[in-house]
Amino acid sequence: MPYLTHVPDIVLPVAKAVVEIIILWVVFYKVLLFFEGTRAFQVLRGITYLIIALLLSQVLGFEVLNWLLRNFFSIWIIVIVVIFQHELRSGLARLGQQHLFTISLGEPEIKALVDEIWDTVYRLSKRKNGCLIAIEREMKLDLYVESGIVIDGKVSSALLQSIFMPATPLHDGGVVIRGERVAASSCLFPLSDNPSVGKTVGTRHRAALGLSEHTDALIVLVSEETGEISIAFEGRFIEVNSEEQFMRILKQMLVPAGKNKHEKLV
Repeated sequence: MPYLTHVPDIVLPVAKAVVEIIILWVVFYKVLLFFEGTRAFQVLRGITYLIIALLLSQVLGFEVLNWLLRNFFSIWIIVIVVIFQHELRSGLARLGQQHLFTISLGEPEIKALVDEIWDTVYRLSKRKNGCLIAIEREMKLDLYVESGIVIDGKVSSALLQSIFMPATPLHDGGVVIRGERVAASSCLFPLSDNPSVGKTVGTRHRAALGLSEHTDALIVLVSEETGEISIAFEGRFIEVNSEEQFMRILKQMLVPAGKNKHEKLV
């Protein structure tokens, strides 16, 4: 039948269009995930509406509206990049740190890990010894492990307390925990340059906040000045008021990806 010879000519453009739509959707979804929970997220949503309006103006032939929107994007794209450089930098950092294979612990291992960490921070808090502990989740912390001293020892309260003993060679910097093991100590974490953070916030807190802005790690810290225990996650601090709260947050955030991702932490 003659019309069958035209089928490949129709199928190929349609298939290409479908693939392009899927790629664009995945990219756009990833961009939204990068900026979720930041001030840039609301702006990004507003820009999405303007893009839809631009496309509609082109389809419907609204020349004046189309001209205004095109000129708006040519000017404001530079302004947006300057204003939201902090969020863009964090998003790009996360893009390079995602990986397919994660270390997934079972419930007994998670409980044992959390118990050891709590015993560590509780004892250090009583003595007002500062500490900075980053727990790796879905994003690898290889860059920060390489900046420190490799330990590769099983997590225990005794080991962590000895690392953060004042005046010891391993005291400065942070510890990275990967699975059930202390991967490294004396690690350098990026300092947060968030303008909303008060000037009185110390270097340890800025490092915890900075790492939480660049990765999905859960960072536990003890203040050397006050002995207060807190957790940094997704660019914010969670003050720990009790052992039960600490246990709940860590167990919730260390379960395999996707189970309790969006549950309230406090």
